[in-house]
Amino acid sequence: MNYAEESLKKHYEWKGKIEVTPRVEVKSKEDLSLAYTPGVASPCLEIQKDESKSFDLTRRWNTVAVITDGTAVLGLGDIGPVAGMPVMEGKCLLFRTFAGIDAIPICVKSKDVDELVRTIYLISGSFGGINLEDISAPRCFEVERRLKEICDIPVFHDDQHGTAIVLGAALINALKVVGKKMNEVKIVINGAGSAGIAIGKFLLSLGAKNIVMCDKFGSLVKGKAEMNAAQAEMAEKTNAEMLDGSLKDVMAGADVFIGVSAPNIVSEEMVKSMNVGAIVFPMANPTPEIMPELALKAGAAVVGSGRSDYPNQVNNVLAFPGIFRGALDARAKEITEEMKVAACLALAGLVKEKDLSSTNILPKAFEKGVAEAVAAAVKKAAL
Repeated sequence: MNYAEESLKKHYEWKGKIEVTPRVEVKSKEDLSLAYTPGVASPCLEIQKDESKSFDLTRRWNTVAVITDGTAVLGLGDIGPVAGMPVMEGKCLLFRTFAGIDAIPICVKSKDVDELVRTIYLISGSFGGINLEDISAPRCFEVERRLKEICDIPVFHDDQHGTAIVLGAALINALKVVGKKMNEVKIVINGAGSAGIAIGKFLLSLGAKNIVMCDKFGSLVKGKAEMNAAQAEMAEKTNAEMLDGSLKDVMAGADVFIGVSAPNIVSEEMVKSMNVGAIVFPMANPTPEIMPELALKAGAAVVGSGRSDYPNQVNNVLAFPGIFRGALDARAKEITEEMKVAACLALAGLVKEKDLSSTNILPKAFEKGVAEAVAAAVKKAAL
């Protein structure tokens, strides 16, 4: 199937992937008086006295806003917020399909951090959670940080944390397959944007000790002029040996490669330069940093990517529906690091050790019970 052509055809046919449907029938004068005026004044006054009652008296308890400024949409880049709408609708569809959550796509016509933060905060009272989507780095870090400071509901940038959580689960299980430990392996992450930096931080929280990050200008090293503020912060926490060179240079002797960058930038020779039992996660989409079959041919022991047509797909849908389900059910005010780790460990644990193999390190996207297991772990950690 030509997915591009068929998807465009279907979108013309669908005219939107989500819709609003009523939960209450209005078939009589009494129905109207209960659902709307004059009866609706009573729940309004209850919420006026205690705003937390909005979670009991409205659908807010189960509603998430999926918000973008359209600056980093999939692999398409800065195509604008309105052009990003099909992706936001798709994300809302996944929220409903995998976790029963109502999600509303919202596209904000501004690249200004202050305007984004202010706009999202002003509408936050309508929702139980905020899912930030496809906002470019490094602004996405600032937007999320400031919103978490002022909002009393969970704010979660899925491009950062969802990717990190699923990748973390994949790495935990891949290390079991090759018989290595998180605190002993050398990990190279290529792509020091929102996803790469979030992955680096998350792996540190999982116990990784030796991480080297790279971007277009080479490895992140303390004092390097080309780095932005977020990259400079990561340089302080990683690359203890101060390796200064290209991706090819730092991949030599590595145990793990993680790519969230660009297509076809890793060669077979670069994989061959890694240690025995190498783990390779080229996750650029739709074309990865190296095709999985080439990485395997070059000697990689475990390979995972973002593609559904290869084993070990690192797919955010394994994480974000369950994370928000758990957070909403716990009525959490934020998604903490403990909740993220709990989600990661729950996800990794869904593949039993007896079933682990080089081609089976993660549950499948449509495997039953994934969102429920992640939600239960997140809710427990939240409470």
